[in-house]
Amino acid sequence: MTLDRRELLQTGLGLTATFACPADSALSAEAGPSNVSLEVPPVRGEFDTGTESCAAMAGDFGNIVHRRPSAVLRPESARDISSLMRWAARKGVKKVTARGQGHSIYGRSLAEGGVVIDMRTLKSIRHVEADHIIVDAGASWESVLEATLPRGLAPPVLTNYLGLSVGGTLAVGGIGGSSSRHGMQTDHALSLDIVTGGGEELTCSATSHSDLFDMARAGLGQCGVITRATLRLVRAPQRVRRFQLTYPDLGPLTADQFRLLDEDRFDQLQGAALPDGAGGWRYQLDAAVFHDSDADFNDAALLESLSDERENLIVTDLTFRDDAQAFAKLEKMLRLNGQWANPKPWFLSFLPGSVAQQVAREVLGVLDSEEIGPFGRITYYPMHTDAGRTPLVQIPAEKIVFPFNVIRFPLSGDTSLAMRTLERNRALYERIRGIGGTQYPVGAFPMSHDDWRDHFGAMWPRLRDAKCRYDPANLLSSGYDLF
Repeated sequence: MTLDRRELLQTGLGLTATFACPADSALSAEAGPSNVSLEVPPVRGEFDTGTESCAAMAGDFGNIVHRRPSAVLRPESARDISSLMRWAARKGVKKVTARGQGHSIYGRSLAEGGVVIDMRTLKSIRHVEADHIIVDAGASWESVLEATLPRGLAPPVLTNYLGLSVGGTLAVGGIGGSSSRHGMQTDHALSLDIVTGGGEELTCSATSHSDLFDMARAGLGQCGVITRATLRLVRAPQRVRRFQLTYPDLGPLTADQFRLLDEDRFDQLQGAALPDGAGGWRYQLDAAVFHDSDADFNDAALLESLSDERENLIVTDLTFRDDAQAFAKLEKMLRLNGQWANPKPWFLSFLPGSVAQQVAREVLGVLDSEEIGPFGRITYYPMHTDAGRTPLVQIPAEKIVFPFNVIRFPLSGDTSLAMRTLERNRALYERIRGIGGTQYPVGAFPMSHDDWRDHFGAMWPRLRDAKCRYDPANLLSSGYDLF
């Protein structure tokens, strides 16, 4: 397909970008007239400028922000992405964004007037070995698990929702039920194949192109597009015995969570505050033990000295696969009742362990449980920070932190309500930042260049310098507004 000059100017693909890397100011892109030829990029995959395809890439999971691209690339290989990046620099294309499963919440995987790379065409499982898997970045974590379980293996950390793409979670960190023990998914990436913003195809690891390796993991897609990953694997359990305990208040829940984390009784430890249907909250601890089929359990010993409401205890024992896919049941229900498509103004953060209970109690006191929705929740649980090794994952400087996430599934599809919620999210961020907390950088609220510089703190100069080196035309992942 060839675009004529009028179409190219209308789409915005015919703009020339210039890029500067001053020592301490925002990166910039200035528009000017194009004097380059107008052919489409030399790719083997599909470069689609059709109205229907571009409209399909104008929204995301959050369904709050809509930004329509001018073209969609469905790459056949990493070489197509490399060709696109070099072509985009020549043509002055201002925005190129990689999109996995489209599960961004606030438009971060969108590229208004630019090109979206649909990574779902790069989804192959390449190799499964005794201690690692090589997988294309567009593959889902569900497909990773399906490939590894027949060999009795699994990644150390899985996201609670397996429908996310490998590349998408590695670009932000990747957190799950085992993070209390094993850190983030980025901590278990052994190497990454990346196409930089300049079109280079590089394989990076702790020993090769280590600067790019550090800036690509949880780097929000600023320096390159992850096309393939080598991930660490561990022995997978056969089954998961899960204990769901309820509490009358946040205090006893927090005390038991600290105790269980310290004693290392469980392989997974999570918790939440859930709407109680009467305008208040009920509190829940979720703990799991991995085991093989012939294990003999003493549940009373596992739960000894805990202060839960024992009469409400729920115990399940599932295969590891079925337990990992539990969120899919909620997804199916929400799709059937229409709530899955409603706006989702989520907020995700980390609280310092020393003040977690105080801040959580304060926030829960002002949150409207109806705004959360009957299937929403406030996740709240402790995790050690010593397992984390990813430089760009920003967490409070304490030994224990609490993921604190406002997961909304509102009953209403009212966009104006969602927009008002963004203001509350921003105020919540200011409160949490003020006590030394940080955000998990996927939430729904606006962030300025200065906000991002504050978020990355001491790592900001390294990220800025890597951006200048690997994406000199400032093409990639503009939805975050870092530069």
